[in-house]
Amino acid sequence: MVEEYGQDFGVVSGGVYPELAEQIAGILDKELIDIDRKRFLDGERYVRFNESVRKRDLFVIQSLTEMNGYSLNDALMETLLIVDAAKRASADWVTVVWPLMPYARQDRKARNREPISVSVVIRMLEIIGTNRIVTVDLHSAQSQAIFNRPFDHLTAEPLIRGRLAQIIGKKKSDYLMVSPDAGRAKESEQYADELGIELIHMPKSRDRSDTSKLRRPPKIDGVVGKTCIVIDDMIATGGTIISAAETLKKSGAKAVMLAATHGILSGNALEKFQNSSIEKLILVDTLPQERTIKALGSRVEILPVAPMIAESLRRVLVGESVAELFHDMNNK
Repeated sequence: MVEEYGQDFGVVSGGVYPELAEQIAGILDKELIDIDRKRFLDGERYVRFNESVRKRDLFVIQSLTEMNGYSLNDALMETLLIVDAAKRASADWVTVVWPLMPYARQDRKARNREPISVSVVIRMLEIIGTNRIVTVDLHSAQSQAIFNRPFDHLTAEPLIRGRLAQIIGKKKSDYLMVSPDAGRAKESEQYADELGIELIHMPKSRDRSDTSKLRRPPKIDGVVGKTCIVIDDMIATGGTIISAAETLKKSGAKAVMLAATHGILSGNALEKFQNSSIEKLILVDTLPQERTIKALGSRVEILPVAPMIAESLRRVLVGESVAELFHDMNNK
């Protein structure tokens, strides 16, 4: 396999979600590089390579979420330590693969005197010597501009759209794409066009006295008897999506389906989904979803991201176009 790719490379896993790294490495016909990871009693993280990485190209794969004794910031710090250790051990090229970019929602100054957090995170990677970043479905694609080196933005849209097309089949008149807010209008239109179904936009506003509270109209026209599909890039607390589902059901929708790339599902999100009107939740496993499967059972379907990431990394190794894999959909 080394001969096929033309250079020696290795796959390194962070401690949060090693199963995903193992799947990607397996597709690339590699075993994970042996690495020690531990946490000191005061909370500091430690890593050490147990084999030589001199002159090798490394893919460092880490999912940034709270799991396996890690906080998101633990996972972030561990990634930085792995990159630094690799560069100090004379690795030629280090690519950080973050299926979910941390702090991606804080991509601008929405109020005075606050940080642009995603900029801080990306610049940290650049400062310690990261040569390339690979991520899936950035919250805002323009965040790539922060990094002054190669940045591969992958998209799970073909996975999600392909599964939705299978579900819809030839009964297109029974389904309706619903844009839950202005931020998802463009993507919802593209999904509707590709799937050949109608689209409606759902208005949303926030309570001026409490911006955490959403306001929806009591009913939406044109959804009676339809199975409504709502898509999003990520689900955190689920508040926006669940409020949309409740309004659609009150308006006479037959069923509500939700599809998203990143199932963060923080706080009591799973409990809210259990008690919601959403009949089906489709997620991509950029983050571990064992808790989701346990909580929602047959109501959730998980799409595997490892083949898509592995093929993208293969193309990086052999110098083929990553954009062509997605027919340029990853540049939208």
